[in-house]
Amino acid sequence: MVGAGCHPGGRWYGVGVKPQEDPLVETSSSAPAIDIPLYVRRRAALPAAAASEVVTAGIPLPRGACRATDEISVVDSTGTALPLQLAVLDRWPDGSFRWLLLDLVTVGPSACRLWLRGLAHPPTAPAAVEARVDGQRITVRAGSRTFVVAPADHLFETEDQQGRRLTPQVIATDASGETTRAAFTSVAVERSGPVRAVVLSRGTIAVGESRLTVTARLHFSATSALRLDVSVLNPRAAVHPGNFWELGDKHSVLFKDLSIRVALPSPALAVACIPEPGVSAVAGSRLSLYQDSSGGNNWRSSVHVNREGRVPIRFNGYRLESPEELVEGRRASPAIEVAYEGGAVAAAVRHFWQNFPKALDGDRAGLTIRLFPEQWDDLHELQGGESKTHTASLAFDGPFPEALSSVLEPAVLSCEPEWYERCQAVPLLTPAQASRAPDYEGLVNAAIEGDDTFNAKRERIDEYGWRNFGDIYADHEAVGHQGERPLVSHYNNQYDAIAGFAIQFMRSGDLRWFSAMEDLALHVTDIDVYHTDEDKSAFNHGLFWHTAHYVDAGRSTHRTYPRAPGVSGGGPSNEHDYSTGLLLHHLLTGDERSRAGVVELVNWVMAMDDGRRTVFRFLSRADTGLASSTVSPTYHGPGRGAGNSIATLLNGFRLTGDRRFLDKAESLVRRCIHPADDLQGNGLLDAERRWSYTVFLQVLGKYLQAKTVLGEIDSHYAYARASLLHYGRWMAVNEYPYLERPDLLEYPNETWAAQDIRKAEIFATVARYTAGGERELMLERSRFFFDRSISTLTAHDTRTLARPIAILLSSGHDIAKLQSADSTIDDGSPAIELRPPAVFVPQKIEAVRNFLLLSAFAALMLVALVSYIVARYLR
Repeated sequence: MVGAGCHPGGRWYGVGVKPQEDPLVETSSSAPAIDIPLYVRRRAALPAAAASEVVTAGIPLPRGACRATDEISVVDSTGTALPLQLAVLDRWPDGSFRWLLLDLVTVGPSACRLWLRGLAHPPTAPAAVEARVDGQRITVRAGSRTFVVAPADHLFETEDQQGRRLTPQVIATDASGETTRAAFTSVAVERSGPVRAVVLSRGTIAVGESRLTVTARLHFSATSALRLDVSVLNPRAAVHPGNFWELGDKHSVLFKDLSIRVALPSPALAVACIPEPGVSAVAGSRLSLYQDSSGGNNWRSSVHVNREGRVPIRFNGYRLESPEELVEGRRASPAIEVAYEGGAVAAAVRHFWQNFPKALDGDRAGLTIRLFPEQWDDLHELQGGESKTHTASLAFDGPFPEALSSVLEPAVLSCEPEWYERCQAVPLLTPAQASRAPDYEGLVNAAIEGDDTFNAKRERIDEYGWRNFGDIYADHEAVGHQGERPLVSHYNNQYDAIAGFAIQFMRSGDLRWFSAMEDLALHVTDIDVYHTDEDKSAFNHGLFWHTAHYVDAGRSTHRTYPRAPGVSGGGPSNEHDYSTGLLLHHLLTGDERSRAGVVELVNWVMAMDDGRRTVFRFLSRADTGLASSTVSPTYHGPGRGAGNSIATLLNGFRLTGDRRFLDKAESLVRRCIHPADDLQGNGLLDAERRWSYTVFLQVLGKYLQAKTVLGEIDSHYAYARASLLHYGRWMAVNEYPYLERPDLLEYPNETWAAQDIRKAEIFATVARYTAGGERELMLERSRFFFDRSISTLTAHDTRTLARPIAILLSSGHDIAKLQSADSTIDDGSPAIELRPPAVFVPQKIEAVRNFLLLSAFAALMLVALVSYIVARYLR
């Protein structure tokens, strides 16, 4: 059955094939064929003349369903095979595919079906893309065009219709006006197949006395323009005196311009630019389109202050200038074309206005994509450990701008929510349409619907510009703020909003969730992670916190700690370590930057706890405790610090298969919790200091899920299970909704109501491992806390603030599954012999003890030596 529909958020946009009751279809083969409906949808309409495009997405599969890619084909609604390329992103422990990355060629919004072991395997489409490696020289044939990528001072080489070379270069201009070119020193094929090839180039570029790292991912296909993901990184550590992190740091790099320049082999005949959809093209001998600000109502927001505390913005929106005319507008999404005798070059930048300042220039000599444009009324500043990635497109074959459109607004390929549910893409996922909690769904959807959406919050402080775009305005920090301008506070993925967006996308299919996930993931991997090896191990490659509570971010941007009253300074910390969203973004899109982000964070966890990396290593090699502490460096019980570390270690193990990460996770479990802990004496009811033990218990439940998937029902599993039950039984007797005791809270606000949903999830998880009356008690407690959390939050006028909604995005969606009778687990957990809880001693404390012992020993030796000298020589 074929139907058509359109949703304002992009849900089931275009033609959709409704799923069958059961996607398992019996065939004449001994094994059933699996028929999976897929949907190709766009967040913006394609130009009418657009050709086919490559669509890339991760698709989950059930355990044991498929182990060979030659069993897989994709057909369109007519049964015609689509050109297809496959890569394995994730495997189940039995070796079968858990997530597959699909690259397929399609035309516009459409429906197709993925077949495993279909009745008739369609013929394989001929390869349209081919990558050949010859040492450090990579030759890519994409359709009728050939590209060469090799170590050089240019990104790649291709030829025009007359055989003349085109060699785009990355060019920087420093503060003094001196110009340098990037030198690429290594190239490698990252992905290769008949539909798409990705080549990774790495190099550096000198800027004054500094050197930036430049990384370029070149995506080649036969049906789309060349996509370039160009990242620029300042690899130095920030100085951050007093652990305040602000613009103007001594190790920041300042520069005037950084651009991609395509020089023409002969003078341009004409330049044309379309500034935004619906606006006529402007033509001339020379054109420059420059976006100076967001084009929004709050375009001069203090979110854009520079190192001097000045907002260097001159006008609202963009200006398209030629010798003949000036066109002005608010928000440009431009495409530019430069034609010359024998050829043409066209270019565009994705999220052009959102990542202002930006510029596209065309003149007689060539075309320039100004990623950090010289037109900006200031020098650009890249902080130590800060990176920025821009996605641009280049086309050398028309029609223009249609060839660029699939890079500017790529289509999204996805499954039905029921398929994500069946494949356990996220354990216990429940499709939104099957939810029995309408009030919960209403609160969650406030992020994308109504008057206070996350996009509306973004407009309030103009959370745009290349450093800001993608992040969420932390408006809960501004409650009670008085002043002419709103208080600026950045959210920096607290409570893993990326994961929440990904989960809600899989639950609903609504593309607004997908866009929010994608934008925030790309922001976090660039800006919020501290990309350096040159600071201390506790900071290197860590994730910066949200802006310090109730103060304006000022010049600290997304680095938490401005010089402000009440702010004591700090740095990246285990209590703000969120990697599950990056894992899900990688699995849904195949984006290698998010995978690298997870790997970076898991290695940070390992390094921060490694006593061999600190100045105290000469006195002690013990673990530092930085991976397990919460609130205080001496507290190593259950808390969000240890919980976040364990979650990241589990994610790192899943992506890499490195057993060290799972072993470390299990050591942290044993360090922080015990089945015989004295729960009356450890202060868990001190909500201000110990509320986050619930985060730890949620992660402990996910650890048990991961061990079950691995088939490792061992002593580690039994220890964690017994600990969870011990705490759950205590909670059933002692826990209460936070806002019932407002006198114990510094700020008794809506966030506490949202945090109660964690208790509902914990009780439902504990119920899975119990039976009889105890199970009923746990389910009753789960229902009570869920209902109380949602009803209390709904009653608050501030219910749609960013923080409470972010908590609900990833907690509570699985309650119905957890509470169902089918969720009971009879795991045959082995009996364990428990020793009394051991007290963990962090390296610093042990080092002090050892120093005192050595000092005492040295003093005794000195006394003995003096006594000997006196006795021997002075009597």
